[in-house]
Amino acid sequence: MKKIVELISALKTFLGEVKTELKKCTWPTRSELMGSTMVVVISVVILGAFVGLSDSVLMGILRAVLR
Repeated sequence: MKKIVELISALKTFLGEVKTELKKCTWPTRSELMGSTMVVVISVVILGAFVGLSDSVLMGILRAVLR
């Protein structure tokens, strides 16, 4: 029983410290968040197109070599 009480006490202390640290954080504004999200989405689209194009080119080369 003593260990359970100690565990609950430690958990409360931990959560209190987490709350204190989260108050120190600077959270992005909505416009900053939207801008960052757009950068990520555009980057993923560009990378996906590059990988798809590379795959198609390499597959064509492989087919030509195997004929």
